[in-house]
Amino acid sequence: MASLDLFADPVDLTAALIDIESPSHHEGAIADAIHEALSRIDGIELIRSANTVVARTNAGKEQRVVLAGHVDTVPLADNTPHRMSDGVLYGCGSVDMKSGLACYLGAFARFATSQSSPFDLTLIAYEGEEVATKYNGLFHLERDRPELLAGDIALLGEPSGAVIEAGCQGTIRVLINAHGTRAHSARSWLGVNAAHRLAGVLSRVARYEPRSVTIAGCEYREGLNVVGMSGFVATNTIPDEAQLVINFRYAPDRSVEAAKEHLEQVLALDEDLELVWDDVAPAALPGLDDPVAAGLVRAVGGTFRAKFGWTDVARFSNLGIPAVNYGPGDPGYAHKKDEQCPVEQIRTVRRTLDAYLAADTAPRAGCDSDSAN
Repeated sequence: MASLDLFADPVDLTAALIDIESPSHHEGAIADAIHEALSRIDGIELIRSANTVVARTNAGKEQRVVLAGHVDTVPLADNTPHRMSDGVLYGCGSVDMKSGLACYLGAFARFATSQSSPFDLTLIAYEGEEVATKYNGLFHLERDRPELLAGDIALLGEPSGAVIEAGCQGTIRVLINAHGTRAHSARSWLGVNAAHRLAGVLSRVARYEPRSVTIAGCEYREGLNVVGMSGFVATNTIPDEAQLVINFRYAPDRSVEAAKEHLEQVLALDEDLELVWDDVAPAALPGLDDPVAAGLVRAVGGTFRAKFGWTDVARFSNLGIPAVNYGPGDPGYAHKKDEQCPVEQIRTVRRTLDAYLAADTAPRAGCDSDSAN
């Protein structure tokens, strides 16, 4: 078993985590290493559920901060073990999200042993984030052990360039199916073109004007787009089946029910078209107006921005727990063969976490007008 030093420099700990290969469904070795390292900390509660590891301090503090990060990566692409070049750490998971996980593991270990934080802490290192929800370790805890997610604020180590990305937008994916009658294109009047039946809804989506909405100083930009089209038999044949795949990204001031209702109104489907709800995930409010978040906002200099993509912060938000994304690295490098993270951002996140977890909460910092993008 690999041995991890949770008190090491966060760059070294990130490198060690990268070198424990952990693509989704193969997280056993990294979960074992994390569990073993945490077991060396006296006085904490330690729970193992499959390849998800939860560690908690229970010092009776008035407030609890949850630090969560996933242990799995996308499939390897000849990008392990790690390598270092010109102040940049390369390797599978360096951005998504073993650098954030290293910062959170280190912060938990330091403050669990020193007891100098005004907060009790929960550390969640969970499996299966990069695949379907049914494999997601945080989903399993939310369903089976929601008390382990309890806290006054949750931080997720998703890559955010060492800037707070607050909340997240919700996402809905629908399939629009059309049915017709197949015929030879030379005798098209004998058939019914299924693709043509989609023309109206395709036009409505193309004309849709998405809104922008500002919540707690964060601007969210919605989007409605066709992301897939199919309906082909042969170049001389009228198709009898056709389909559009449509994705709606919606701001966190909409509930799932309100977003679905709005989408149905926009699509305005004819009776001969079939609507299939393929995937629905709720949005998460920023939570930055919560008093417990004030210290974190202050620690990063008062700047933050909206998270446009969906992340697991929504799971905490649905439980009434404010949650933000905060981790090192450019998310644009996630899942790439040359995945990479500047080492200075890793150290910045460590310093910020130390400042936040060591300090009492303070009045909320103002938002830089240029930071909400």
